[in-house]
Amino acid sequence: MADHRKPVRKPAQPAKGKAVAPKPRAGEVAVPDEGYTSLIEPRGALSELFAPVGGFGVTLSNMFRPTVTDQYPSEKAPTKPRYHGRHQLNRYADGLEKCIGCELCAWACPADAIYVEGADNTPDNQRSPGERYGSVYQINYLRCIFCGLCIEACPTRALTMTNEYELAGPTRAGMIWEKQDLLAPLRSGMLQAPHPMVEGTTDTDYYHGTVTGSTPAQAAWVTEHRPDDPTLPGGAGLDAANVPGETAAVMAATVAAATKQGKR
Repeated sequence: MADHRKPVRKPAQPAKGKAVAPKPRAGEVAVPDEGYTSLIEPRGALSELFAPVGGFGVTLSNMFRPTVTDQYPSEKAPTKPRYHGRHQLNRYADGLEKCIGCELCAWACPADAIYVEGADNTPDNQRSPGERYGSVYQINYLRCIFCGLCIEACPTRALTMTNEYELAGPTRAGMIWEKQDLLAPLRSGMLQAPHPMVEGTTDTDYYHGTVTGSTPAQAAWVTEHRPDDPTLPGGAGLDAANVPGETAAVMAATVAAATKQGKR
């Protein structure tokens, strides 16, 4: 019967006439070969004397500076322009949503904090240019690490990050923001979706930024289907239209109460 065991390889033997340096034991430092020359210049006696001072240079230089304490929340220092804060779902200039429900942000999220469901646009429910829109959009801020990979993956710049950093809530469910909580507020010239696209345009025109506002034809469609829409000319106005979502409203009240308590 053949033996199928693997042969044991013997360690290579040193050549005759050459000495082999013994292996260092635990806690010992290996000694370099005799022909080794270090490229690091040895320190002089004066350098060895002032080496500890150089190591504590940063500590010593800060010992004589005044202590600066941020008076938060009484005084809130502005963040950097590129600070990664709370997310926002943006709109086009006529009010249509930029999110197309592609779910690329959810795939790019390393913490699995984003959940998206896409749906088809219809003539009676046109919420974004093109064929699809995000019908469900959730961000779990208990998981989010604010890395910004989601906004890099978005093909339409629908998802961006604001400078808002005060995120707090009394419950775990209150830290999951829905689409209504994340949508950017409506501005002057926008009509609340759904409504048709600007006549004679395609989704590519929207992506290129050629749409600069709503048109009378869009306003007429909204008037026919939603005559009490606050964004119509002569309506209740943007303040009535920009109602925050339930989660966003509760979180805003929680942060406001904590800020008031911190100012005492």
